[in-house]
Amino acid sequence: MTDIDEYLTLRERILEDAQDEVGFVQDSDIVDLVVPSLLEAKLVDSSDANESYYIDDEKNFKVNGYDISESGERLHLYLVNEESTFGGGEKDELYVSTRPVYEKQFQRIKKFIRSVLAGNTDQIQDSDSIRPLISKLSSIEGFEQFDVIDIFLISLTATVNRSSDRMTPRKMVFQDDDIKASYESSSGGKKTKNFLVMHHLIDLNFLYNVQVSQGAAAPLEIQFHKDYGEGIPVLSAASEEKFESYLCVLPANLIADLYKRYSTRLLEKNIRSFLQFRGVNAGIRKTLREEPEKFIAYNNGLTITSTAAKTSNKRGVSRIDSLTDFQIVNGGQTTASIFFSKKDGIDVSKVSVMAKINVAKNSEPSELDDLISKISQFSNAQARVSKVDLRSRNPKLVKLKKLSDSVSTPTGERWFFARAKGEFETMLRLQRSRQSHLKNQFPPKRRFTKELLAKYYSAWGDSPHLVKKGGEKIFRLFIEDISGETEGVPEAEIDRDFYEAVIAKIIIFREMERIYGSGKASMGQIRATVIPYSLAVLYSYSDADDKRNAFDLERIWKAQDIEDDLREFLKCLMLLINDLVKKYSQSDDYNEYSKKEELWKSIKTCTEIGKFMSADDSLKILNKYAPLT
Repeated sequence: MTDIDEYLTLRERILEDAQDEVGFVQDSDIVDLVVPSLLEAKLVDSSDANESYYIDDEKNFKVNGYDISESGERLHLYLVNEESTFGGGEKDELYVSTRPVYEKQFQRIKKFIRSVLAGNTDQIQDSDSIRPLISKLSSIEGFEQFDVIDIFLISLTATVNRSSDRMTPRKMVFQDDDIKASYESSSGGKKTKNFLVMHHLIDLNFLYNVQVSQGAAAPLEIQFHKDYGEGIPVLSAASEEKFESYLCVLPANLIADLYKRYSTRLLEKNIRSFLQFRGVNAGIRKTLREEPEKFIAYNNGLTITSTAAKTSNKRGVSRIDSLTDFQIVNGGQTTASIFFSKKDGIDVSKVSVMAKINVAKNSEPSELDDLISKISQFSNAQARVSKVDLRSRNPKLVKLKKLSDSVSTPTGERWFFARAKGEFETMLRLQRSRQSHLKNQFPPKRRFTKELLAKYYSAWGDSPHLVKKGGEKIFRLFIEDISGETEGVPEAEIDRDFYEAVIAKIIIFREMERIYGSGKASMGQIRATVIPYSLAVLYSYSDADDKRNAFDLERIWKAQDIEDDLREFLKCLMLLINDLVKKYSQSDDYNEYSKKEELWKSIKTCTEIGKFMSADDSLKILNKYAPLT
């Protein structure tokens, strides 16, 4: 099969996985299936988008969901091209070769943004799921917080080049845009701001490539000579067959602009996370404000890696014009501190930063990983560095994969653990004659990825606010927990008992998703918050209570389902949590506020929860599944 045929096969699988029990596909289901691929490609920080469906055909508006980057300065908006999700469409209609098809879709959400920033949203009801997004974007806080708006257009179409007899895949790149708006600043007075709008086409080409590359992000290429007028002046420090090293001085304004455009993608392989302005960052900020000219003397600078460099020499000055697979592997805190300090009004125009650029030419990924590992190992420690292996070949994950391949359920079925991104799809491609059998053997409800595993496992605990953050944060928490790196948590023995308990937690979580529902038939629009919060309450009153036995997960494993009494209990608990999140949230944006520990503490200790869990029906469930010792 050609790539184009594979794209359409992928489309069929996405639509199959998105179908509900009556065969209906909703936009929200498409978003839920696609966003994890954006996380794999390092375009977003979390695999959970906040559902906020809104459409106005008369004004040509449409939005399907949103989320906010962990660092807070980027607003991610999601839009599904519904014309691409119709099951019975003509095959030829799924091939797109001209830009206007996609530009028309991008305009729907850009018109909505302009309308919100202009304050033209009075006709939208407070009860609409889009209202929290509108309130945030149109507020003074939103104006001052957001610098970049990422639009992710999800279109289940194949983008092709029809210039020859044979269609070939084509990559379409859309230019950045600016949306200007005025607002009353928090310090008083009217200000004007330009929001950088970045367009991301998430078509079948993109989704297929993420799967084939098993989640590897596309290399980040920085074109200094095009984007910043000229290349970076450098001094050659080393030149070997497979390795080059350069020394240079980078203007802080350039570093801030790089972070604005690419955010944490710059730091993808950086093992430290930005720690706000605590510790070393407070010192960085103080120097930027009080002694900018001396910053280069006080700061250790940046270490940058790349797999290819284009250089030039003009008037005797060597320059780097572009770097491929650009990564800041040491100095991530410096980078983020410069950006956020500039954002807060600190002048960084007089600030320069030393940088060392290491180019690993013609290197295998493992060689680059080894180089980065040694750079991190030999650099001065600025923050705690975890020793856990966050890759799919982590020994704990390898053991879990072996268990999923060998352990059958009491009903004679098996679950499929996709340890690497796209593993199931790769198996289907390699075993074309058995595709129907494999899809029947492993339906979507019995498949899970390592990211979902982290969410399901961690939801059964005392940190639902971290589960809501998702992405690498919850995956790291999961790996550190089972590796014994979390204080007070013993290393997990990855055996059959552990595996069966994990599957039982997945069954509970997914059944709660079904009970809560999606779209118009759901309990509300905060399912991604309500489920981990509800499970954390149940955990607090069972496994975390030393007066009770551990919750009977074995019972769920044996049945591969939950019983009606537990189902009814979970339904009532979720209805209560749905109301409590709204009651105790200090923001109208419930999904975003639920990432804060303050909300979990308020709900965990509130009188409503105590009353509910001490009611006769709740005690019956606790005594059945976690009886008193």
